Amino acid sequence: MMVIDIQDYVKSQEKRLLIDVRSPSEHAKGHIPGSINVPLLNDEERKEIGTIYKQESRKKAVRRGLDFFGPKMRDIVEKVDVITTSTDSTESYRQQVTLYCWRGGMRSNTMGWLLNTYGYDVTLIRGGYKSYRQWCQSQFEETTNIILLGGYTGTGKTHILSLLKKNKLPVIDLENIAKHRGSAFGGIGMDSQPTQETFENILALSVYVQKKEHAYVIMEDECQRIGTVSIPSVFWEQMKRSSLLFLKLGFRERIENILKEYGKLDRSLLAAAIIRLQKKLGGLETKECLGYLVNKDYYSSFTILLRYYDKLYQKSLEQKKTTLRSFYEDEIVEMDQKAIVKIHDSIKKLSWK
Repeated sequence: MMVIDIQDYVKSQEKRLLIDVRSPSEHAKGHIPGSINVPLLNDEERKEIGTIYKQESRKKAVRRGLDFFGPKMRDIVEKVDVITTSTDSTESYRQQVTLYCWRGGMRSNTMGWLLNTYGYDVTLIRGGYKSYRQWCQSQFEETTNIILLGGYTGTGKTHILSLLKKNKLPVIDLENIAKHRGSAFGGIGMDSQPTQETFENILALSVYVQKKEHAYVIMEDECQRIGTVSIPSVFWEQMKRSSLLFLKLGFRERIENILKEYGKLDRSLLAAAIIRLQKKLGGLETKECLGYLVNKDYYSSFTILLRYYDKLYQKSLEQKKTTLRSFYEDEIVEMDQKAIVKIHDSIKKLSWK
């Protein structure tokens, strides 16, 4: 079996099966992106062995582990066979596997021995998942040239980012990674949010991949907290000192954008989000907003909300201007290819500042 450092694994991004041999709860909390969980031990077994290890001895823990592992060996091999023989598998994917556990110790070595004996070309990640978490932290600490895409609610920043991405620009979609749009309404109609570790793991890899090919990365101007997850503080500090391209779009056009995105959502969920804003929005405004919503007058309801969010963003923007490296405005009339070219030109100018 070959052992590689996490840096070498990330650099190669080999098209081979990556197996996380930790327990299901460990994998669910956070894992290396793209890995498949084939646990050596389930959660209860891991807990029991850990207790024996701490309270009795390593040898007794190993012997108890063999009680669990022995009967599972055939099932583990067959499970890996099923995964590697899927119809879209490449030749290397069918024959080569990379394994990791928490620290690259007993669990990955045991699974590695089994799969290697069976005939797989096995590679282990030195330091396991712990080394990946350390690598993620190093990515956030490294200097990154960040261009933030800002604008009032309804400007269509997420759509613009997707168009920039189609034009091969180095876009990192924070809201897509977080599975949240970043407001009180941000989770409606979205998939469940990832854990904090998973969010960080995907974000770190996204930053690394874009920086390999480009001198800067483009992200939406977000708050540090996006729903239940947060941008790591050390990376957030870099975002505060980055360049910001502020996109200006008319109020009516922004309302139309919001109607397209939120007007089709469940009214009861929209109402619940409005109620959560009551203390900040104000009692009278909340009552009016809900009344319009009940009568399906989305335009009037969203107008109240948009004015609230405009004030909120304006206050935040004034604070950000004190730390930003540079600030530039682009006015948008119609979102077409000409607008994308214009935005791209502005981004290129900011990337050199």
